[in-house]
Amino acid sequence: MSTSLPHLGRAVKRLQHRHHQAMNAELKSLGVSLVQWDALRHLDRNPEASLHDLALLTFQTDQAFGTLAGRMVDRGLIERVPGPGRAVRHRLTARGQEVREAGEERMDRVLAESFAPLTAGERETLGALLDRLLTGGPDSTP
Repeated sequence: MSTSLPHLGRAVKRLQHRHHQAMNAELKSLGVSLVQWDALRHLDRNPEASLHDLALLTFQTDQAFGTLAGRMVDRGLIERVPGPGRAVRHRLTARGQEVREAGEERMDRVLAESFAPLTAGERETLGALLDRLLTGGPDSTP
């Protein structure tokens, strides 16, 4: 059985969409969206990142991330701190860290449920194939 390229592309997109919907539903009880939680996650992993770097990491424009960061500052999830020169950096507040950690548990649960139909070996194969596609070459190995 041959799977067409359009079918593969749509399947990847549908799975991503399913993940996003489930993750947003799980995060709702924490009072954040997937976009906000992702910003918290990247701030935690990249504490000295500039606003521009964080925008790139979260697939947003600088302006969109700046607006998001402003709303998160207002909600007490992150705070602005002086950086080098005129730069302003952001960091998690204690509340932001709590939300990030609780969200991470929910994200792990969503993904575990989503990939449960696959065996461990199938997940390894899928991961290797996706890594190869993302690195751009047929001879690429993770």
